[in-house]
Parts: sequence; C-alpha cells; structure tokens
Amino acid sequence: MQRIVAATYLGIPVLLLIVVAVIASRGTAAAWFGCVVPLAMLVFGFVLRRRHRYQPRWWTGVAGLFGGLTGLMVTLFPLAVGVWWPAILALPGLIVGAVAGLALARTADRALLVPFDPELAGTPYELVFRLRGVPLAAVLVGADQVTVQSHPVPRGEHQSRRYPLSAVTGTHEFALSGAERLKFPIAVTHATATPGPAVILQANGDDWVLPTNQATTLIDVLTVRRGT
Repeated sequence: MQRIVAATYLGIPVLLLIVVAVIASRGTAAAWFGCVVPLAMLVFGFVLRRRHRYQPRWWTGVAGLFGGLTGLMVTLFPLAVGVWWPAILALPGLIVGAVAGLALARTADRALLVPFDPELAGTPYELVFRLRGVPLAAVLVGADQVTVQSHPVPRGEHQSRRYPLSAVTGTHEFALSGAERLKFPIAVTHATATPGPAVILQANGDDWVLPTNQATTLIDVLTVRRGT
C-alpha cells in the first residue's frame, strides 16, 4: 500500500519529468526549463509524503492535483518545441490526469481498509471513512481520538466534532431505509439519506447516525483501538 502512496507522491512527478525531458530533447536549450515544473513537484511530493504517509485523507487531494498537472503539462508542453495539436487536448488531459490520480489514491485507500486487518489498530494510520450521501464529510479514526467532520479542511468547530476514544460509549451497526431525516451536531450541507448500512456512534452524550458502506469495518477499528 505504501508503494501506491510512493507512486502517487513520487512516481507521478518522475513520469512527468521523463516525458518533459523527452519532449525537451527535440527542441532548443530553452525547452529544458520545462523540467522545472516536474522537479518542483518531485521535491514537493518528497516533503509531503513524509508528512502524509500515515494520513490517507490527504492522498486523494495530492493525487488529483499531481495527476491533473501531469495531464495538463503533457498536452501543453509540446508547444515549446513547435508542436501545436496536443494543446487542443489540454482540458481532456487535465480531466483524465486528475481522474487517474484519484483512482490511484482510491486504490491505496482501499488497500488499507479492505479487508480490515485488526493489526492495523496498532499502527499510526489515521483511517478515513467517507459518509454516504453527505458530500465531503468523513469520519477520521486516529490512534486516540475520533473526528466527524463535514469538510476535508474544517474552518471551525461548527464543521467538526472531536472525541477522545475514551469518550466513545457505544457503536452499533444499523440499516437505513433511505426515508430517515439525518441530523448532525455540526454544520452539514446537502445531506441526503440513502438506504444502506450505517453506524450509530455514541460519545459524550451525542448520538450520531453515520451512513457509511464500511460500517462493519468502522466499528471493528473503533472497538480494537478503544481496547488498546
């Protein structure tokens, strides 16, 4: 799984560097300045990988950004050597690159959680569980705390709620019919109830109904980490 993370943070910039170098070799000496972009991405990726290695919530954003930049530059950089036609594919290249990057990050995320290994609870990974029907919202389970947030980068207490694992008093799997009206103690926009599994999380007097397709895994993670 860490190989996939390395491919995201380091492999994508290296691949872009190779492509840019091949294109630059067919042009003038000035074309080699195009290597600055993938080299900067490589340095940036090296630094971020050390920070985000155990934080899957960042993998998707970096993968989408690096993938999109790669697709955009591959289609636009040929202009530096006088080749014009790839430029018309700039927008599709941006989209395809971003989607490919997101798919790579998603693969790493699933490799981490599916199937769930109880030994994972003893690692420093901050595990991320997406909430079904609630755009951008997620549950983050750290080594000693659980966080429910409505935005990937919460801008205040109204967008997230954090509890120490010792404050979690109950976790129960529940099946939603899709007719329920979900309420959250934090600010959530465009929440839509959908049929499927969910987790009832009880902590510090709050009762959460968290719709997630990984309900069983979320409960297993919380149970093991609370026990340790």
